[in-house]
This record gives sequence, structure tokens and C-alpha cells, in this order.
Amino acid sequence: MSLLITNIAELRTIDSEDTVLRDAALVVEGERIAWVGAAADAPAADDFVDAGGRTVLPGWVDSHSHMVFAGDRSAEFEARMAGEKYAAGGIRVTTEATRAVGDYDLTRLLLGRRAEAAAGGTTTLETKTGYGLTVDEEARHARLASTIADTVTYLGAHVVPAGWDADEYTRLVTGPMLDAVKPYVEWIDVFCETGAFNREQSLAVLEAGKAAGLGLRVHGNQLGEGPGVRLAVELGAASVDHVNHLSAQDFAALADSWSGYSVSDASTQNSSVVSLRGTVATVLPACDLSTREPLAPARELLDAGVVVAIASNYNPGTSFTSSVNYCVTTAVLQMRLTVAEALRAATHSGAIALGVERETGSIEVGKFADLHVLNAPSVVHLAYRPGMPLTYQTWKRGQMVHGPRA
Repeated sequence: MSLLITNIAELRTIDSEDTVLRDAALVVEGERIAWVGAAADAPAADDFVDAGGRTVLPGWVDSHSHMVFAGDRSAEFEARMAGEKYAAGGIRVTTEATRAVGDYDLTRLLLGRRAEAAAGGTTTLETKTGYGLTVDEEARHARLASTIADTVTYLGAHVVPAGWDADEYTRLVTGPMLDAVKPYVEWIDVFCETGAFNREQSLAVLEAGKAAGLGLRVHGNQLGEGPGVRLAVELGAASVDHVNHLSAQDFAALADSWSGYSVSDASTQNSSVVSLRGTVATVLPACDLSTREPLAPARELLDAGVVVAIASNYNPGTSFTSSVNYCVTTAVLQMRLTVAEALRAATHSGAIALGVERETGSIEVGKFADLHVLNAPSVVHLAYRPGMPLTYQTWKRGQMVHGPRA
């Protein structure tokens, strides 16, 4: 069956040319986009949807979230707003609450969060373990997450549990715990930060994950300058996330990792983009505001030639939101990105961070029909009308997962 979506006031493809089409249409066949162009030139299809003069862009690719949790940390948030500094200690509070919840209720929570994300235009969702911190709990969380998220990251190295020696716990993370989660995950991550895991421990975690065939991600440079960014680049990690505090050496390492890369390479099916891909710097603006850390230097990173992604960092302590709309708005209004740069960061660049840019993250023939329909005549309204509920429909792989049919 083919489906024509027509009467699109503005269509943002986020392809290599950042094409903007007015009075546009697109055709979906099965899960994929079959045609894109002017509405007047649209081919016949088996069915059609009238977009009603709205805007269509790719669905958000949320490349960093922590959705496997139970409990509430609003008291911690209130204390932080009153001046208490964030130090990652609340992770242990969430760990205790999550361990106390059974599979059924934890799955129900995950399904609700996935639905909320879809209601905000998210079509591709990464999520992490990290609130289990025992072999059995990390494996349970990975298993449940694998039934809900598009890709799962193993974050046993989130924080060192109380009563554990850091090196001893690192050996658990890189041994029995890794073996237990491996059937359910595609990535491994580590919180490389003062108070969490040092460079040597982080290196051990990442090397073990790489040996197990997992892709690499790093939480780095959130609370201060440290080794996270340079370690991520050294090991060829797909992304390093947070990046609030960067030295000149960190900027240079990230920029050098993208030397020779071009956007057009990432959109070409037969390209050698894998060998050209550097380490994406993923910024998490909702988290920056909640922790009152300096906003990540997204403007400076882009100017240095680094590929920058925007993600929600959905979690109960420092970013209790899956609204990528909000994160994009913040990037434009407070991080000095243009609307076009913020859109790319939350779609195509997020797809690069997850290694799925040949399948999603832009509206191009052959890619999945992952679409976000805004109840607005232009994407500019995301920043022009901050906080307004602009998501009208969300389509994942050619199926509407949120919104009215017509």
C-alpha cells in the first residue's frame, strides 16, 4: 500500500542540502519514503492524508535517555533550585526505588514514557540501563528496555554502589555484568567523571565493551574538565555526551575526529562514511538548565566543525522530560544555534550518534518514513512559540503512532 501525504506548507528534509520545500508532498510505500516533491507533481497513491497546511520534518532522534527507572526525585530538584549543587548522588536513590518494582510495573512505566516521547515527535529512541547496578538488575533492565526502545545502551558504570571499591566494581561491570546484559544491548557507556569512574576505570569498561562487540558511548565533562572527551575520541566512541566543560585540547580532539567528513557522505548509501565518522558531541540542554551547569558550548563546537547532536537525557533526577521540542527551543534561544542547526542536531546528527543515519534522521527516498508533523506553517515556530504543544502527528516507519488521522 502507498500513502500520499499532501498539502504540506513546509517540508524540511534535513538532507545534505537542508532542502526546504513549500506546498509539498511525499509518498510512503510500506515503511519507507518513496517520493518527495511539489504537491502539484505528486504521483497517485492508494490512500492519502491531507496535512492541512502544516509543517513536516523528520521525527526526532533522541540519542540519550535513561527511561528504565521508578520513583521520584522532586525533593532533590527543589533543593538544587534552592542552591544545592548536583553531585550525582541521587542516582543511588533511583536505584533503590527501581529495584523494588516488578517487571510488569516497570514495563508499564516504560510504555508510558515511550508514548509521551512519541507525542512530542520522537521516532527513534535510545535508552540506557544504569539504575540496577547488580548483575541481575542490570540484565533485567536491559531485557525490558530492549522490548520498548529502538536501541539499548549498557550503563552498569553509572556510579559505584555504596560499599563497593571502585576497581572491584569495575571488574564486575566488565565481567559477569557485561556477560549478562550482552544479549539485549548494542552499546556500552561509562560516566567518566570525578565521583564516578576515573580514566583508567573508564578505559577498562570501554575496552571490555568493544571486545564484546558493542559500540562505545561516554558521559563526559559534565561537572568539570576531565578525561572523558579525549578518551572517547581516542577509542573512536560514537558520541560523548554532556560536554559542558571543555578545554582547548578537548575542542581540538573533537574537531580532529571529524576531519574529512561531510554531510553528503552520511546520506550516501554507498559511501565510506563509517571510516570518516568522528565522535559526536551530544548536548543535553534540559539537563544543563536543571543542574545549573553552564550550557554546553554547542555554538563553538559547531563552529569548530564538530557534529553536534541534541538529546533529552530523560531521567528522574536532572532532566525529567522527553520533550525534544523543548530542547531544540532551548538550543535556539539560549545556545545560539540557528533553527536549521538545532533541527539537524536533533534529527540527522542524533542518527549519526546512533549509527542509523542511512535509515532515518532525514526525509529522503529509501529511508524510513519517520515523520513529525507540526501544527504550524513553519519549523521556526518551535522557537518562535516556545512551550506551545506544536506536535500534531508522529509517524514511525509509515505508521501514525500519535495524533489524529485527518
